[in-house]
Amino acid sequence: MVRHDSASGLRFAAVSLILCTANVCTGAGLSSYALLLDDDEDDGGGGDGSSSFSFTPQMQPRGLVFGFYDETCPDAEAIVASTVRELYLADPNAAAAFVRLFFHDCFIHGCDASVLLDRINGEKSERDAAPNQSLRGFGAVEKVKARLEAACPKTVSCADILALAARDSLVLVGGPSYPVLTGRLDSARGFYDEVGARIPSPNATYAVTLDAFARRGFTERETVALLGAHSIGKVQCRFFKDRIYSFAGTGEPDDSIDADMVEEMRAVCGGDGDGAAPMEMGYYRQGREVGFGAHYYAKLLGGRGILRSDQQLTAGSTVRWVRVYASGAHGEEMFREDFSRAMVKLAALEPLSGSPGLVRVRCSKPEG
Repeated sequence: MVRHDSASGLRFAAVSLILCTANVCTGAGLSSYALLLDDDEDDGGGGDGSSSFSFTPQMQPRGLVFGFYDETCPDAEAIVASTVRELYLADPNAAAAFVRLFFHDCFIHGCDASVLLDRINGEKSERDAAPNQSLRGFGAVEKVKARLEAACPKTVSCADILALAARDSLVLVGGPSYPVLTGRLDSARGFYDEVGARIPSPNATYAVTLDAFARRGFTERETVALLGAHSIGKVQCRFFKDRIYSFAGTGEPDDSIDADMVEEMRAVCGGDGDGAAPMEMGYYRQGREVGFGAHYYAKLLGGRGILRSDQQLTAGSTVRWVRVYASGAHGEEMFREDFSRAMVKLAALEPLSGSPGLVRVRCSKPEG
């Protein structure tokens, strides 16, 4: 496989990109917050008035570059984008599925597609771990992979597919676009034992959630921004039914939930909380569902968080960022920028390169 040399990687890293949302591209001078990964955790966000997205060495791990497949598979990124769009049009829930898979993959042992593996020699896979049993979209990833294998056999890694598909999915639901470096390799094994300790529970307190993200290098601000991905998708009643029927064994609902929201959640889940229909994570505005966006934070301030881990963002120091992101057009812009840079940081977690990695022919199987 042809790999770009380090000088080429540095040239690409020096390029300053303009951050675009699904609806508008903002040029330099229009945004109030610069996209600098190493900025301080100040109240105002700071910034120099530029919306240019400049990569720093911390954001470009060894082996990742722009256009990694330009020579070996020139249509790779276009194939991913078109297939993701086709899957989304057939099932809009595919977007949230791709994003969750990407998060759950990178959070465990870096972005190496280990979450996609089936059991190997009878050993439990990451998919068997409790936090991952509700993941979906594995078949969708295989469809993308099959098209890439037809065009460029044994060339595009499943890890890069997840990174690209997550970004392309977010754009389809109204989220921001952001630059994605490529060049990751796939792991030949999974890491079942690490999942339970690293993925925070849907019922986690804000302190536990912050600790889980901090262990992967994310600040409080980045953590709150990343959780904005919960503005899309669905969640099964079993993950929150205790909050609406007998929270902590009290026989009463969680008093941090708005009373009207409790009734809405009960209507979906049924009398015993075991309703088959999942609850839409996509929060509503004026009677219609909206896509990705900062309206999620406004709902949290109104006590309408579905998951306890979401609502807990208003229970501690994290509430300052919830309030900032919920503060109208300015807050929406800041959220999109913060979310974008946090996703770039997530995509840079421990990418696999060199001899330990491979390009899997099927994303669920360890063979290259």
